[in-house]
Amino acid sequence: MRIWRPCSYRTVGLLQICRRKDDIHADWPSVAVKIFFFHKMPVISRYQKVALGLGALSGAILYYYNAYSDKDSLRVHNSWTTNFTPSVKWDHNWDRRDPKSLVKPMKISDENDENKYNEKFEAKRAKAVRHVLLIRHGQYHTDGKTDIERMLTELGRKQADATGKRLAELNLPYSLIVRSTMTRALETSKIIEKSLSNVPVEDDSLLIEGAPIPPEPPIGHWRSEKHDGPRIEAAFRKYFHRADPSQENDSYTLLVCHANVIRYFVCRALQFPPEAWLRICLKHASITWLCIFPNGRVTLFCLGDTGHMIPQNLTSS
Repeated sequence: MRIWRPCSYRTVGLLQICRRKDDIHADWPSVAVKIFFFHKMPVISRYQKVALGLGALSGAILYYYNAYSDKDSLRVHNSWTTNFTPSVKWDHNWDRRDPKSLVKPMKISDENDENKYNEKFEAKRAKAVRHVLLIRHGQYHTDGKTDIERMLTELGRKQADATGKRLAELNLPYSLIVRSTMTRALETSKIIEKSLSNVPVEDDSLLIEGAPIPPEPPIGHWRSEKHDGPRIEAAFRKYFHRADPSQENDSYTLLVCHANVIRYFVCRALQFPPEAWLRICLKHASITWLCIFPNGRVTLFCLGDTGHMIPQNLTSS
């Protein structure tokens, strides 16, 4: 009997070839071949079991995600705004005059109560549009030590006159002119008033120049006055709001004031970050037009418009 031990195979086993004792010269077909395989069962450690479990769990999660997730979110759209979610949503009650916040909601759904609620809601709802036109003063003498000495230059008076004529050409039913009490704003307004007859005029110290809020990005020489911010914010709340429910016709109010005040008003009215006000540049005697609709939405019609002036008369500082 010959025993052939496998040396070129990787399987574990024993190959035993037996020849019959009575037939030494038997051919290979007469050879009885017995193959015994003894397989050794692998031993799985605890770490391998944990790895297999985690792999199965990951596979199940991926299957669920691919089968039940929103496939539209995996698509590539032509525009990045297709599924865009706004970072900041519009506050419809920004002026605290939204009728929904002024009328007490119904407790029980009743037809009579619903009629009363609708009547109260309608009584609080604005119907007219408010237009607020912000006019920056003309060029002035920046070397003056006091406010009285910081009067308009000759060019500043020309700028104010051109703006007054432009406002007259618009032929709008102006209802009120409100002036800052600083010298350069008063001078600018008086020149404009020559082109706009029979328009009531008021003075308001809330509109004087100041530092509304620390700007972003910051600047090295910034010095904030502790009263400027609250005062300018109070001026914004005074002049920027939707029309009173009793107002039937659209109104047009002119505010003759200063660059910092106007820039802050624009950011607040459009619900932009107010600290961005210094990123805006306004020319002297420019026109900025904001429109407040009955539903509380605000539109910027124009910002720092100076198209009515010749290029040689354009200045900003």
